Amino acid sequence: MKIAVVGTGYVGLVTGTCFAEVGIEVTCIDIDQQKINNLNRGILPIYEPGLEEIVSRNVSAGRLHFSTNLAESIQEADVAFIAVGTPPGDDGSADLKYVLAVARAIGENLNDYCVVVTKSTVPVGTAAKVRREIESALDLRGADIEFDVASNPEFLKEGAAIDDFLKPDRIVIGVASERAQEVMNKLYKPFLLNGHPIIFMDIPSAEMTKYAANSMLATKISFMNDIANLCEIMGADVNMVRKGIGSDARIGTKFIYPGIGYGGSCFPKDVKALIKTASENGYEMQVLKAVESVNEAQKSVLFNKVTEHFGGELQGKKFAIWGLSFKPKTDDMREAPSLVIIDKLLEQGAIVTGYDPVAMPEAKHTLGNRITYAKDPFEALIDADALLVVTEWPEFRSPNFGVISRLMKDKVVFDGRNIYEPQEMQDAGFVYYCIGIRTEYKELAF
Repeated sequence: MKIAVVGTGYVGLVTGTCFAEVGIEVTCIDIDQQKINNLNRGILPIYEPGLEEIVSRNVSAGRLHFSTNLAESIQEADVAFIAVGTPPGDDGSADLKYVLAVARAIGENLNDYCVVVTKSTVPVGTAAKVRREIESALDLRGADIEFDVASNPEFLKEGAAIDDFLKPDRIVIGVASERAQEVMNKLYKPFLLNGHPIIFMDIPSAEMTKYAANSMLATKISFMNDIANLCEIMGADVNMVRKGIGSDARIGTKFIYPGIGYGGSCFPKDVKALIKTASENGYEMQVLKAVESVNEAQKSVLFNKVTEHFGGELQGKKFAIWGLSFKPKTDDMREAPSLVIIDKLLEQGAIVTGYDPVAMPEAKHTLGNRITYAKDPFEALIDADALLVVTEWPEFRSPNFGVISRLMKDKVVFDGRNIYEPQEMQDAGFVYYCIGIRTEYKELAF
């Protein structure tokens, strides 16, 4: 079996590489010649743990190829995945121009039966539009070639994408024919050894499943952040509350950690797109609108604590930022809370020095020379008036606080991810702020 994956971004590159890893011949296609040249030299456009090694191994084995030649690749493919971007428009809707352009190109070059699969996150009804584009292109050629369209949403977590693909907890596939189901079942058979079956369904349901999953996770995050803010007002400890509710199997322990909001390429975009889809069909997603509102406000919570501590006088003060990516184990800074915090600090005349274990090149591309970049976390602390922990990278969890004390101008820490213990920080002489717990930490009285 041969497959083509159109798009070499995060989803396309991981998808193509992981299929090659189980022995399938894969060609990843992109219109960006420089990106393809880099991939052929082993230079990846994204950071994902383990991906570089697997790409190299499969290129060397002759199973993974990179090309700009869509026509040739489609003509040889049994399955063609569309994995191009669907950026949000100003109104929150998903922009399908790249998806439909690929569909049109597939129709212009198809010469035998193929299953065309939307892997990009797309609104309900997109597969039907893809089918129409392919049919239109075939009609212009006067070609009568059978094909099927399927929906196969991805559920990859940045930082754990390889395991997610190779050892999936579920594979969701929307099909409209038995033939397409047989092809997709054969394609995914190597991934079913962990006992989790493929869930076949109709195409609209598969398209909706992706948005519903991400929106549910985003809802849990915003709900917990709302609870954290109330805990802080009322004197409750959100960490205790989290443990109390997380022990309920109906709720679970995942995605109920308070923080400074979600970011990345999926949750913000997908929540907006689902709200827009509902609106276009005469329905208001009231819960998701609140989720989005809470998340946007939460990105400013840490800055608000900084402003209050310094009495609104931030001009000329230096702040160290630990963590720039939206989450650990990725260099993705799309919709990252760090960007909101940094913008607000700079607007008030503050000086910012940032450090991130992986995202420094992306940060320099995004922020330019607006901030200073440290070569390690401790360099960022030199003469800092305060430290802001924005991304919970493992190397930030147990730093040498003695060294931190000596480097900083003032011993003030704003912990946006609750990775330190309030009492321990105060015992070490730090003024410590976190999320969902009052600053003045109090022992339990009996």
